[in-house]
Amino acid sequence: MEKKHIKSNERNKNLSAAKRATAGKTAASRKPGKTGATGIIKKTDTAERPVRTGKTGATGIIRETGKNGMTDMPAPGDTPTVTKVDKKLALKPLSGNRIAKKGGRKRVPVILVTNDDGINAPGIRNLVEAVKGLGKIVVVAPDKPQSGMGHAITIGNPLRLNPMHHLFDGVEAWQCSGTPVDCVKLAVDKVLRHKPDICLSGINHGANHSINVIYSGTMSAAVEAAIESIPSVGFSLLDYSLEADFTAARKYVRIIVEEVLNRPLDKHLILNVNFPAVPESLIKGLKVCRQAYAKYEEDFIERNDPNSKKYYWLTGKFVNFDKGRDTDVWALEHNYVSVVPVQFDMTNYVLKSKLEKTWKS
Repeated sequence: MEKKHIKSNERNKNLSAAKRATAGKTAASRKPGKTGATGIIKKTDTAERPVRTGKTGATGIIRETGKNGMTDMPAPGDTPTVTKVDKKLALKPLSGNRIAKKGGRKRVPVILVTNDDGINAPGIRNLVEAVKGLGKIVVVAPDKPQSGMGHAITIGNPLRLNPMHHLFDGVEAWQCSGTPVDCVKLAVDKVLRHKPDICLSGINHGANHSINVIYSGTMSAAVEAAIESIPSVGFSLLDYSLEADFTAARKYVRIIVEEVLNRPLDKHLILNVNFPAVPESLIKGLKVCRQAYAKYEEDFIERNDPNSKKYYWLTGKFVNFDKGRDTDVWALEHNYVSVVPVQFDMTNYVLKSKLEKTWKS
């Protein structure tokens, strides 16, 4: 009996050693992947990443596809997309107001805020209040009104930056002696020293719909950011008054900014957003639109100064030549918040294709 017991122990030891050796070989030959509680090797996540539609170049050019990584825009005459502020639009909040980073870590997004009405304008204060809590906010704005400056930059005079941190509670702020575009350039190069996650411009006092986007300092600041591969949004309220009510605008600003931060579409994204000057209760929702064909019928009033020298004062009347129901002008007239995706590439691709066929070298 004692000999049998000894042999049994030896067999158990040999079996344990064999198991350990086999386990070592199994671990060495195991394919990469996640192992579940049962020891089953699960396939690694091979789900395809979302593919952006349309081709964009280094400058955010929309190619012949007519897409720039964004949802399809309505064709002229079509009914544009309407998004009401309801449960469907209730976005999932950012986890701790942070955005994903490689390696699983998360960081607070940096939000650059600027405008063309000047750092002391009520509109920019309301914009800052609207996005508080969504990231680290840094304000760099002109020290005086710069409306109508378009994409002007300062090249013949020095630029100055002065701290104005006392203007916004807990927010770093600087005033710049230059244009809105100068503000964006200096913010990226000297204040932040890196690119922010998003640039917000406004909230402008007055409309920037239709042809106004060409002249607007508000929108030019947003365009400059997009040129630097920074997604941007320009906001405008159709009310020139310093006592304008920004209540509804603040609500929709936050909705739009959360959407852009949560679901980034393209690094060259530019949105031109306009708010109707009506109480919040009358706003019907968001409408994605195209830019209306409209312009000012201008006139220059001629006068004489005290020295009897002539001077001219520009006046004009805004005229909408576009009868489409998918335009920003139509949306605003019907109490929608208009959202127009714009771009800085001004190539007419339809005409380009025709000329390539007819203007043969």
